[in-house]
Amino acid sequence: MPNKTAKTAAKASGSKNTASKVAASKTASHKAAAPKAQAAAKPVTAAKPVAAAPRVEDKKPLTQRQGFKTNEFVVYPAHGVGQILAIEEQEIAGARLELFVINFMKDKMTLRVPTAKVANVGMRKLSEPALVKKALETLKGRARVKRTMWSRRAQEYEAKINSGDIVAIAEVVRDLYRSESQPEQSYSERQLYEAALDRLSREIAVVQHVTETEAVKEIESQLAKSPRRGAKAETDAEADGEADGEESDNDIDGDDTAVADEAA
Repeated sequence: MPNKTAKTAAKASGSKNTASKVAASKTASHKAAAPKAQAAAKPVTAAKPVAAAPRVEDKKPLTQRQGFKTNEFVVYPAHGVGQILAIEEQEIAGARLELFVINFMKDKMTLRVPTAKVANVGMRKLSEPALVKKALETLKGRARVKRTMWSRRAQEYEAKINSGDIVAIAEVVRDLYRSESQPEQSYSERQLYEAALDRLSREIAVVQHVTETEAVKEIESQLAKSPRRGAKAETDAEADGEADGEESDNDIDGDDTAVADEAA
């Protein structure tokens, strides 16, 4: 009897150990499965879309505005013939402006003109060949000199030179030109004559595709064809002007000449 009791107790204890091992293995498996279940139950968040990098558009250089284009020769009334080097944008006082970049090679000057202001400043294209021909014909006409004070006439000549009108500039060249048989020009007359001659010769040179020297020679050949008054006629005209109580051209010019003689 004691042996049977011992064996029964041993079997009971063995079954308990086995049951405890099975329970332990089930608990371990439940613990191991729990994180997996939690991981499976966790909602998956959608990936945030990556913002696309902004596209940098290459701006094409401006080549034409208001009927003018780059590399074109134009006439700017206050400075004469220039060439458009570029059309660029600049920010001035918080506002963006389009500008013509104009180069005056002979004057070694670069000017920037707003594209919207070309009409106001009087910028224009080169004269047509027919208009250049008209200007050259003007040089062959008789000089028209008003019997007014030189200061007033000088202002009128300057206004014509800066008007940008090729025919008006030709009139200044014609009226101030002096041949060898005529009295020499005063200093102020010479300055205005050379300014008008320079403006006229530059435009003719570009239009006719010749050098400025050749253009000046053509202008002078046309002036040589114009009817000129001799020294006697000049003296008579001066006397007539004094008789009318008006200042003649040579009165003013004589003052300048006298000053030049004293300086010499």
